[in-house]
Amino acid sequence: MSVPLLQIQSLSAGYPQRGILPHEVVHPFTTQIHPGTVTCLIGPNGAGKSTLLTTIAGMQKPLHGHVLLEGADIHQMSITARAKRLSVVLTQKMEVGLFTGYALVAMGRHPYTGLMGKLTGQDHDVIRRSIDWVGAGQLADRPFNQMSDGERQKILIARALAQEPNLLILDEPTAYLDLPRRVECMALLRDLALRTGCAVLLSTHDLDLALRCADQMWLLPYTGQVQVGLPEDLVLSGAFESAFHSTSVSFDRMTGAFHLPEKRSKVAVLEGEGTHFVWTKRALERQGYEVLTARQPHTPVIRVDPADEPHWQIINDETCVECYSVDALLVNLRNH
Repeated sequence: MSVPLLQIQSLSAGYPQRGILPHEVVHPFTTQIHPGTVTCLIGPNGAGKSTLLTTIAGMQKPLHGHVLLEGADIHQMSITARAKRLSVVLTQKMEVGLFTGYALVAMGRHPYTGLMGKLTGQDHDVIRRSIDWVGAGQLADRPFNQMSDGERQKILIARALAQEPNLLILDEPTAYLDLPRRVECMALLRDLALRTGCAVLLSTHDLDLALRCADQMWLLPYTGQVQVGLPEDLVLSGAFESAFHSTSVSFDRMTGAFHLPEKRSKVAVLEGEGTHFVWTKRALERQGYEVLTARQPHTPVIRVDPADEPHWQIINDETCVECYSVDALLVNLRNH
């Protein structure tokens, strides 16, 4: 295992209060992050994820403990020295007028350009490389305010990379993105960690993506006590259920997903395999069916045939009804 890049030592985060004890949002915890890894911070809204990230980034003083980056205390570094070692991408949308993508990424070179802000040939090489790394070459000359949310996020990540950081911190990087762009963003961050050796620490509400992409997970429940571990260990230990406990949803350890509580008032047998089988099962469960795979007396049997022209058969006693869509299948079930 490589030498830790980031060391968290008995760190607690929160807010001082005049005349009384500080409001501690995150209780003391100790852990470390290694180069080239992705760490996902997850937890319910209001648990303190943003407070913890801004504390680790040096933007807010800790209540107790230390944050060491390459052995040096982040909160003792100068702003310039810190900006050369870590970069931050926040959730808030930016309005930057007519700046192009290239000009915005160039701002990431500020820690290196001195008082005059003059870019050297080396600076331009880093800017172009950062844009290429995120796949945003076609956005370099486009005004930032004419980009989609997904395109803007690529440029903001490229700007952070232009700082040449060893640690990249992102607060909800997928917050404004649709599902395909969220997947693309998480895949990009994981690729960047592997390609550059930069460690990535991000907060997210995309639990499924976090479970799939994180090398390490920090789970922050309302109690403020951070639990650190592999995603699989946190799921198997029951930590996920505890952190996101709710009477309106339940966490399924088998699938790693949350489900709405549903009353199973009807029963059907489903036969078949493949994609059509999976989506048919989902539709039946949504309609209140308990789905079985072994035939039962007096229970309708639905046979999925994923042939060239997919269709479904409803076998009920002596009858057999052919259907050519899930919608038609559900209508016929209701009529029987």
